[in-house]
Amino acid sequence: MKSSTRIGAIIGLALATLVAAQSVQAQQAPKPEQLIKWRQSAYQVIAWNTGRVKANIEGTYNKEDVIKAANTIAALANSGLGALFAPGTETGKGWKETAVKPELFTDKKAGEVAAAFNKEANELARVAALGDVAQIKAQLGKLQGTCKACHDDFRKKD
Repeated sequence: MKSSTRIGAIIGLALATLVAAQSVQAQQAPKPEQLIKWRQSAYQVIAWNTGRVKANIEGTYNKEDVIKAANTIAALANSGLGALFAPGTETGKGWKETAVKPELFTDKKAGEVAAAFNKEANELARVAALGDVAQIKAQLGKLQGTCKACHDDFRKKD
């Protein structure tokens, strides 16, 4: 299997997982462990695509690869990830033990951080389409700043 086909399959699986999570939630509440698994999977795909953007702006730039990665990040950011942070998922194991602090579920700042992530992800997709490497680099920094803000406040330290 070509790597581009494999990459497409991984992205498709992640998006299908999120769609399934939303449709299953409408039918019945999934077990906390399943929500944690879906959540961990989605954020791994986001991290991978963030790395793809970074590799392109620091190495050989490929506009189409950056656009694909940025669009994937934006799609996941806008897919309803908040549904994967249901009560009962502050502890437990998905693929690995969750690193979410219980404060995520009670602190109103969590919603602000999530909204900032969505905004910056959408802006990265917009800027990626323009192809200006300096703008993409600056916007990637803003997006990563939202990730850091959430990790600093709402993720357990290893």
